[in-house]
Amino acid sequence: MADAFRDDTAAGRFELDVDGRRAFAVYRRDGGNLVIDHVEAEPALRGTGAAGRLMEKVVAVAKAEALPIVPRCGYAASWLRRHQG
Repeated sequence: MADAFRDDTAAGRFELDVDGRRAFAVYRRDGGNLVIDHVEAEPALRGTGAAGRLMEKVVAVAKAEALPIVPRCGYAASWLRRHQG
């Protein structure tokens, strides 16, 4: 089954559904930035790369909207350092 990504703007969450499980990023658009407050994956998804695939989608949204990402979450900050050089 393919990952299903969506932007739940009402809840301020990017969501990635993987085989009935979910990883999500709580976000807000603030002053021309995309602020990532929290990233989490269900325990069954931890270690599978789901949160990383979610972050790839988040980066794609930020690029499409020309918004810099401001990570407030340790995972998001670490992932961005590793993958954005």
